[in-house]
Amino acid sequence: MTLRIPRLIYFSAFAVILKIMLASTTLSAAETTVAQLATSTHFHGISVDQADPSRPYLATHHGFYAVTLDGNAKRISSNQNDYMGFTPHPTKPSVLFASGHPVGGGNMGIITSTDRGKSWKKISAGANGPVDFHQMDASGADPNVIFGVSGGLQMSRDGGRTWTVVGTAPEGTIDLSASAKSVTTVYAATRRGIYGSVDNGRSWAPAYTLLKTATMVQVASDKMLYAFLPGIGLIRTSEPPISWRVVAKEFGRSVVVHLAVDPTDSSKIYVITYDSQSRAHAALATRNGGKTWSKLGSK
Repeated sequence: MTLRIPRLIYFSAFAVILKIMLASTTLSAAETTVAQLATSTHFHGISVDQADPSRPYLATHHGFYAVTLDGNAKRISSNQNDYMGFTPHPTKPSVLFASGHPVGGGNMGIITSTDRGKSWKKISAGANGPVDFHQMDASGADPNVIFGVSGGLQMSRDGGRTWTVVGTAPEGTIDLSASAKSVTTVYAATRRGIYGSVDNGRSWAPAYTLLKTATMVQVASDKMLYAFLPGIGLIRTSEPPISWRVVAKEFGRSVVVHLAVDPTDSSKIYVITYDSQSRAHAALATRNGGKTWSKLGSK
């Protein structure tokens, strides 16, 4: 994911480079720490278990992990596959969706877990697949609707079993998120700003006034729309996106690339950050709505 923008880039080219760097690497220890994982793998996504909010999940380049607030991490997937695209089911805690690559290479298409990430099975190759969704999200408006980006904007209306190309993704799309209010509405974070489509990607319009790079967009479990723009910070609005407010300003040199909100307490927010200079990822949390942040495991 290399973009020539304020030195703060993360996206396609980096992902390709990282895959090459990590292709022959395996993580031997199933139990480790988030800090150790950050030095040896790539974080592709984060979510919070709806039934147990003290249990965040990390989708990584080398397997699927459950982590604790004190920074411990345990691989719960039976494999060390690359869980690239990742999204939890909006209403069923045990159900998760992902895309990516098996250890031996190739594309996995769309896979699902019904036991909180322990075992995974392929449910579809996607349209013109097998696909490797880097951007993927399930709709809070209809849990059967899932969007993914590969050869255009793809949509499933039956929980990921069948897919059709319904539209296009904006040029330079970095992240994608489905609306919590409308099954035809989807948002994209791009190199040129935050965009929204109300017609399944057939047309797009700016969803934020400043047309500058956005590194993340996410409709979270509190049904608020979050995004991150370097130089502005982490921002939030209700749907439709009319009035944005800043949740947290800059994270040093890092940008926010993934976000999850505690489904039982919206003041508890988790983010994955990326530092383009050190190429380091980190998992941070706030317990006061973004006023202060700390790395998982730090006191």
